Amino acid sequence: MGKKNVHLVAMLLLLVLFGSSCMAQAVLNDKQATAQTTRLYRNMQKLLQKGYMFGHQDDLAYGVGWKYEAGRSDVKDVTGDYPALYGFELGRLELGQAANLDGVPFDSMRQYIKDIYQRGGAITLSWHFNNPLTGKTAWDAPPPGTVAAILDSPATHQVYTQWLDKGAEFLASLTGKKGEPIPIIFRIFHELNGSWFWWGGKNCTPGDIKRLYQFTETYLRDVKHLHNLIYAFNTDRFSGPDEYLERYPGNDYVDIIGFDIYQRKGGVDGNRQFIQELDKSLTTLVDIAQQNNKLAALTEFGYNGLPDSSWWTNVFAKGIGTHKISYVMGWRNAGIKDDQHFEYYVPYKGQISANDFVRFSQLPQTLFQKEVTKVHLYR
Repeated sequence: MGKKNVHLVAMLLLLVLFGSSCMAQAVLNDKQATAQTTRLYRNMQKLLQKGYMFGHQDDLAYGVGWKYEAGRSDVKDVTGDYPALYGFELGRLELGQAANLDGVPFDSMRQYIKDIYQRGGAITLSWHFNNPLTGKTAWDAPPPGTVAAILDSPATHQVYTQWLDKGAEFLASLTGKKGEPIPIIFRIFHELNGSWFWWGGKNCTPGDIKRLYQFTETYLRDVKHLHNLIYAFNTDRFSGPDEYLERYPGNDYVDIIGFDIYQRKGGVDGNRQFIQELDKSLTTLVDIAQQNNKLAALTEFGYNGLPDSSWWTNVFAKGIGTHKISYVMGWRNAGIKDDQHFEYYVPYKGQISANDFVRFSQLPQTLFQKEVTKVHLYR
């Protein structure tokens, strides 16, 4: 072999080795994860080459102008298909109540989750714990600090672990037809860089929330023996990698990284700003994901009222662009709330952005239920 060919072979080998290291397969941090949970995570990684799953909070429970109608979904009403990912909330479970903080009965939620799993959809759960120090809502964050009290006060720590026990009991009840645990993307302490929850921002130190995150996951995994959880860490808006990683509990405790973002300003300028911010943030997020061998996701998004008829294809899809993210999670369609405030983040039939949402659903990179059912997420 000539000298030139030897150099060529050496360069090709380096490229193969370098490429392999860049594309290393992400692995769940729970080494005892169930077979179905491991398969879901692996298949989510494979789907990155196709596009991103579209998700919607409380999609089966209610929508604009309706509640608890079997099989109904605002997403399906508009597009003819369900979302690929469904979000639900556990807040008030810790209090032993029959329904969560948005009024969804836990018995109904359990059945929704079983139905979703059976048809091959993915499930994510968030948990707005009440404040275990004061007994008030997740938005109650008085001094000296609830996170510190959970870590250092035996009484508050006991309250918290008792709440985790109730959550673990519900999570353990989520099983398939053969009794297998249903895999759940578990999103705790979300938006933890903001100060509106007792677990976030100025209400605790970065070190303390890291310790609480680590304790919570370890307790659920090693004490309660839950091995069907994929842990999603997410901030709110962030200025850069330093802010994003300030409260990151470590690679051994995170499987998915994401952030939440909502468009607040309308018009041409508002749309342009949102596209730019979404693109910039996703660039940083995907970089962090690749560096730490994690999946990236847009864990919560929305534009309340959707006043722009072409927002889905001309704003949202443009902001996401070609970024390799696992899923996007639209917030809930609460409709008319008790305070007469109108809230929805996905169009209902007849809403001005509904036609554009259909076009969005038909883009090759957007994945809804029928598409993920075909790939068998849990096999």
